[in-house]
Amino acid sequence: MKKSIMMLAVAATAAWATPQHALAQEESVNIEAGEMEIIDADKRAIFRGDVIAKRTSETIKAEEMVVDYVDVKQADGSSKSEVDTMDCTGGVTITTPTQTITGSRAVFHIRRDELVVTGNVKVVQGKTVLRGPELLANLKTKRTVMKGGRVKGTFVPR
Repeated sequence: MKKSIMMLAVAATAAWATPQHALAQEESVNIEAGEMEIIDADKRAIFRGDVIAKRTSETIKAEEMVVDYVDVKQADGSSKSEVDTMDCTGGVTITTPTQTITGSRAVFHIRRDELVVTGNVKVVQGKTVLRGPELLANLKTKRTVMKGGRVKGTFVPR
């Protein structure tokens, strides 16, 4: 069980990246949830029930958060657990210092630095509001695409 908790801590530490901030692997993440389940054989941690994950000035809220991690070989021959994906469902809200993103589901592909938000997506930045079915964000290139149907935006100059 001690190894499981350690794996969970590693998973939580690397839990997410947002369009505004590249993921810092050593940055701590505080997670609250109604319950947590660790499935070592599947390299998975599941948080259920009013999940709140906070890192510095960023917060993710969802009903469920599934964190999948992988073992990655290091240069010295040892292995290190790294988060591969984080799948958040149920009234997802991602809050950064400059944006609030909401949707039904958000999938963070941590190792690829990609974020996909689906289900009545809404992005609010100041007074600017964008809405659409699906948001794709490449966090390395800082390219964001809203697609999947009719996209609406209200753009207010700064």
